[in-house]
Amino acid sequence: MNCRTSITTLVVGGLLGALALVFFVAPHASSSPDGLDKVAADHQLDTGKRASTVAGSPLAHYSVSGVDDSGLSKGLAGALGVAITLGIMLTATKLLTRRRSRPPAPSSAAP
Repeated sequence: MNCRTSITTLVVGGLLGALALVFFVAPHASSSPDGLDKVAADHQLDTGKRASTVAGSPLAHYSVSGVDDSGLSKGLAGALGVAITLGIMLTATKLLTRRRSRPPAPSSAAP
C-alpha cells in the first residue's frame, strides 16, 4: 500500500466518521447551558449579555434556517461545518505543498 492511498483512506474515513457523529450524535446533544454559561448565570454575570453578532446568520444556533426538523437541521449545520473545515484544510495543504515543492529562485548576486 502506498502512502497516497493510505492518506486518502484516512481522510475519507475521518470524513465519514465526522459525518456519522454529526447526524447520529449531535441531535441528542444537551440543550442545557455549558459549564461556563451556568456559572455566569449562577453568579448573575450574564445580565449584560448581548445577542451574538451571527445570530441572524443561516447557521445560527447550530441549525439551518428553513429546516423544521430539529435533528436534521443540526445535522445539516454540522455537515456544512465539516465540509467547510475540510475545504479550508485541503486548500491550505495544497498551497503549502505547492510552495514547498517550488525550486528556490536563482540568486542574482555576482560571485
